[in-house]
Amino acid sequence: MVWTMATEVFPQDAQKCNLSKYGNLPPTDLKAFKDFRDHFETSMPDRTCNTTVFHRKWEVKVLSVNDRVILVEEELNFTIHILENVEDATLSENLMRPLENLRHIREDLGNCTRQTPSHSHSKRLNSWLQNLQASKETETPACLEASVILNVFRLLNEDLRCAAYTELCV
Repeated sequence: MVWTMATEVFPQDAQKCNLSKYGNLPPTDLKAFKDFRDHFETSMPDRTCNTTVFHRKWEVKVLSVNDRVILVEEELNFTIHILENVEDATLSENLMRPLENLRHIREDLGNCTRQTPSHSHSKRLNSWLQNLQASKETETPACLEASVILNVFRLLNEDLRCAAYTELCV
């Protein structure tokens, strides 16, 4: 069920940024992500990964509305980049629909962030963005892939939902 409640994320701009359609993703979309993740977990070789790409000691709700949207957009940029470069052919064939959905969400988030180009990131968001960049440079591609795939549900069900429904994310 997709909620259609209007959510104006960036009220200072005359153009509205409506992310409410992402408050609850359709079950068919979530199933596509679940099937992909399940396939990955069953075929996943033993890996010794201690990646902290998506680990935070704080919740998204502590960020400003603008920072929440920026955080989710950055998580999506990273997730899409990793998933577009999955080398396992059996995984790649299950990625078309999930990637299409992620790209569409990213486009909507990008439309929102372009409305506030002068927004200053909080220290918390800046620190997280720096950690994300450091992880990209220090982690192995296999560990980054595992981290992204195993994190996609939190990204969609928690972070994106919090950015979409700011009044419910308190």
